[in-house]
Amino acid sequence: MPIYENRVNAENRVQLSGKIEDRIAIDPSTVFDRLLPRDQLASGYCLAIDGWYGVVWSELAERLSEEIRRRGWTPVTVLATEMFIPQEDINKYRHTFLTDDPGFGWVNLEGSISDILDSHAIKGVYELVRSAKETGSCVLLIGNGACIPELRQLIDTVVYAEMTVEPMMWQMWEGVLKPFGRTDPRSDYWWKEYYYCDFYLLHRQRKYVQSEMAFFLQAIEIDDLRLVERSAFDEMLDLLSQQPIKEVKIFSPGPWGAYRFKDYFDVPGLGCNAWNRLASPDLAMIVEVTPQVKIEMQFLEIMRHQSRIVGERIARNHPDLFPVEIFLDDGYFPEPQPAERTSMPMHNHPDTEYVRRHFNEQIGRYETYYIAEAYENSSTWMGFEDDADLEEWQNRCFESWKSGDPIEDWTEYIANWTTNVGDIFYIPPGITHGHGGNQMVLEMDTCPSISATEYSFFGYDFVRKTWDDASQTMTGPPMKMHMEHYVDNERGYRREYVDRHLRPRPKVFSFHKHYWLDRYDAPPSMPFLVERLHFKGSGAYDTEGRYMHVVTLTVGKRVTIRSVEEPTRCTQLDFLQSAIIPATFGRYEVESEEPGLCTLVLMRFQDWFA
Repeated sequence: MPIYENRVNAENRVQLSGKIEDRIAIDPSTVFDRLLPRDQLASGYCLAIDGWYGVVWSELAERLSEEIRRRGWTPVTVLATEMFIPQEDINKYRHTFLTDDPGFGWVNLEGSISDILDSHAIKGVYELVRSAKETGSCVLLIGNGACIPELRQLIDTVVYAEMTVEPMMWQMWEGVLKPFGRTDPRSDYWWKEYYYCDFYLLHRQRKYVQSEMAFFLQAIEIDDLRLVERSAFDEMLDLLSQQPIKEVKIFSPGPWGAYRFKDYFDVPGLGCNAWNRLASPDLAMIVEVTPQVKIEMQFLEIMRHQSRIVGERIARNHPDLFPVEIFLDDGYFPEPQPAERTSMPMHNHPDTEYVRRHFNEQIGRYETYYIAEAYENSSTWMGFEDDADLEEWQNRCFESWKSGDPIEDWTEYIANWTTNVGDIFYIPPGITHGHGGNQMVLEMDTCPSISATEYSFFGYDFVRKTWDDASQTMTGPPMKMHMEHYVDNERGYRREYVDRHLRPRPKVFSFHKHYWLDRYDAPPSMPFLVERLHFKGSGAYDTEGRYMHVVTLTVGKRVTIRSVEEPTRCTQLDFLQSAIIPATFGRYEVESEEPGLCTLVLMRFQDWFA
C-alpha cells in the first residue's frame, strides 16, 4: 500500500561541537572535495561506498567518476555487484526465509551478506583494486557489499550511504529497485524478500561498515547529497539518544480509509487515510544541526544506543529491537457510511510463543486502542457475542473467502462497543477485533520485528474492494485473508470477558494542583500499560531511568518536553504527534504554549517486561 510522508515539526535539534562547516558538507563541491582528497589521489586511492537498498548507485558512480576526471586522474569503477553469486543462487538462498506461507516468512536473524558473495569473485576484485592502486588510479568501489573484510586493507576511505525506508519502498512498488547483485531493476521483487531476508543482511552489513567508515552520506536524493564526518555522526546520535525523539509521520490509504486527516495535516496526493504511523522502527528521522543543515536517516540508526532508548533489560533480552509502534487510525466520514465501509477487517494477532515458533520473531503483537476523538455512531468491534457459535463463524469465514460471497449477518457474531473520547481497549493476542469507524483511534502496539513487519491475521473483510491509489478509488482487488493463522490464534474471548478485563477505567495515581496522572490498569499478560498526563500550563513525570515513555499529544496545540536536569534536552510536540522519551531521560517537564487543558497519552512497559 502506498505511503505518504508528513515532515511538519519532525526536526530533532542537536548542538554539535566545533565548526559545523568543517564537519558536515551539504554543497556538492565540498562533498566531492572531501570524498576525493587531492593529496591521496596522486598515489593511488580507493574509495568504497556501501549502504542501504535504494541508493542510486549508478548515478552516484557517474558523478564521482566525473569529479575524478575533472581533477585530472583516471577513475576505475568497480561495482560490488560483481562479487555476488548468480541470481538464481541468491533466490534459492532467500527461499529458505520466504517459506511456503503466502503471507509471512522466517526471519533471517543469523545471515550476513557474505552468505551470497562469491569467494572467487572477491579475489578477482581484490586483484583488480590492488593493481589499479599500484598504477596510481583512483578506484571507486561502490554498491551494496562494497566494504567487506576481505577488501578492507585496500580501501582508503569507507563511506556509508543512507537511504530511508519510505522512498526505497516506492522504488520496490514501482518495480525499479535493484536488489543484491543486480545492475538492473527487478520488477517482481517481493516485500517478503526484503522484510524476512534482505533487510537483515543490510542491517548486519550496516553495523560493520559504520564501524569502519570515515563518512556518513545522506543519499536519498542524488541532487541533495550530505556528507557527515564519522565523529560528527557519532556525536549526533549520542546527543539524540539523550533527548525526546520525533519521527517523520507516514500516512497510508486503505479500504476503511477516512478523512479527518484533511482537517489536521497537509498530505499532497493522499486520497483517504486508513492510518498514519507516528512511531515505528522503520520510520525516518530528521536531525537539525542548524536551520540550514538537516540530516535525514533511518530511525534504526539510534539503536546503537538501544539500552538508553528502551532500557537495559529490554535491550539485553531483545537485541536491536525497538518494540513499539504508534498508529493514528482515521475514522471520520462527512456522510454516514455502512459498517462494511468504516470498519477494519475482523482480525487477531499472535502471542510471543507463536511468532517465535512460526516466524523467528522476538515478541508477539499486543495492542491497545485509545479513543482520541469520537463522532456520531463511533464504535469498536472486539470479542464475540456471548451466544455466538465460534466454529460456525470460522466456517463461514472460510466459505466467504473461497466463494467471494459476503457474510450478511456478520454483526451477529462480533461484539460491538459504542465509544467515547478516553475509552480504551487492551487487545491481547488471539482476540477478534477491529476499529469500527466514526472515531479517531490512537493505537499503541508492540512491534515484534526489528524490520517492523506487522502480524495481523485477517479473518473477514466484507469481500469489499480495496483502495487503488493510481485511480484514487475503491476499485482494487479485495484484501487477502490469513485464515489458517487467524483460526490458529483465535481464543474465543466473549463480550463478558472484554467488559470485565479489557476496558478499564482510568484511575488517578498522582495529583498536583496544576497537573495529574491517571492509569489504565492492564491485564498482567500485557507487556505495557497506558497512562495520561493532564495539565494546565505545565506538568511533570519521570522515566525513573528504566521506563521508555512513548507519548502522544491528544489534547492541546503544542507543548515542549524538556529534561529537568538538562533543560537544553528538549523537543516541541504538536497535536497528534508522538515522541519517544528515552528510558534514561529521567525527570521531565511538559509545558503548553497556550492556556487550557492538555493531555499527553503515554505508553510504557510493565515491570516484568522492562
